[in-house]
Amino acid sequence: MFVEAPARACGIDFGTSNSTVGWLRPGLPPLLALEDGNITLPSVIFFNAEEHTVSVGRAGLNEYLAGYEGRLMRALKSLLGSSLMEGKTEVQGRSLPYMELLSQFIAELKRRAETTAGRPFDQVVIGRPVFFVDEDTAADRKAQDTLEAIVRATGFREVSFQYEPIAAAYHYESQIAREELVLIADIGGGTTDFSLIRLSPQRARRTDRREDLLANGGVHIGGTNFDRQLSLAGVMPLLGYRSQLKRGLEMPSSHYMNLATWHTINQAYTRRTWAELQELYLDTRAPEAMDRLLKLIRERAGHWLAIQVEEAKIALSAGASVTLHLDKLAPDLRHTLSRIEFEQASAQLVERIGTTLSALLANAGVNCEAVDTVFFTGGASGVPMVRERIASLLPQARCIEGDLFGSIGAGLAVEAQRRFG
Repeated sequence: MFVEAPARACGIDFGTSNSTVGWLRPGLPPLLALEDGNITLPSVIFFNAEEHTVSVGRAGLNEYLAGYEGRLMRALKSLLGSSLMEGKTEVQGRSLPYMELLSQFIAELKRRAETTAGRPFDQVVIGRPVFFVDEDTAADRKAQDTLEAIVRATGFREVSFQYEPIAAAYHYESQIAREELVLIADIGGGTTDFSLIRLSPQRARRTDRREDLLANGGVHIGGTNFDRQLSLAGVMPLLGYRSQLKRGLEMPSSHYMNLATWHTINQAYTRRTWAELQELYLDTRAPEAMDRLLKLIRERAGHWLAIQVEEAKIALSAGASVTLHLDKLAPDLRHTLSRIEFEQASAQLVERIGTTLSALLANAGVNCEAVDTVFFTGGASGVPMVRERIASLLPQARCIEGDLFGSIGAGLAVEAQRRFG
């Protein structure tokens, strides 16, 4: 896309797993470097209790993995639309509202983008999923309003929103030479979003694209959901998940659910949880597994385990099996996961994604054969069974892979110039 002068505004893709900032400038790539030359900044904050510092992105993850005491917060975007958003969490001896937590991260995104750009930004287009909250319009609107308030608190005077898959569509449109009917499949860390849109070099010149957009749809399923299912099916049983108690009941699942879900891991570290687990230990028929669970919680290694599961998911998207090295749970503990286990654990998620796409096509009145291209973006779009399910519904469409982590930010940069000049 030819740009005569630098745009006045930037675009921010605040992602569940990674975030980017886009800004159009003549002759330069659209995404700004945010951390050590990288265009992505992991959506992570680490509160270092030993150094009394706060780190974000890779630096925060590295401090946590290096063994510093503290609180790691990841998948921050997942808080939007949840009941947790109204609450607080304890960090470094004080009670921190989740609103302030998100504000800290987005303010750091803004600061880094402005440092790289060498200028301030007062106007922004923020990406948002098609649904923050499934089947609840009021809650979805509240989530956007909350995000807007957070963004304004960081210093942006004018805030606009665009659906993330539409932003990815605009980025793809800059690469094509003829008209195409395109399904944008944006499968990120927290949501799967679809947009069905007509794209062409001629249509790209229009300021009003409403008639080009045939349908939007989405479901609250993303990479963190696949992590969760793989963790529950393949790893949490090593810690006693679904084991039996002496009184004949099954071990309560809530603690494992928290540990398998990125944005609730820290809830496993409360005094109440520890007291409950001490009582359950006296009643368990699986003391070895409970020993591992207690060690994990005592060492606050829940995020470490979640990272092992996430890396296993990525490995199983390319190979038939992966072996986890879980020495933090027990000496020389090894555990192998297979692609088949991953697929079985994720089957219901994949089916819901397929059902969502089928409904979108039906509501749009579009025949499957009419779709020319499926454009994949978002880190979780690399999961093979998801691609296979989508391809099965659109067998004649060609599949194109965009920049899995950068297409949305680049598209938001295009939209920022379109809206603000």
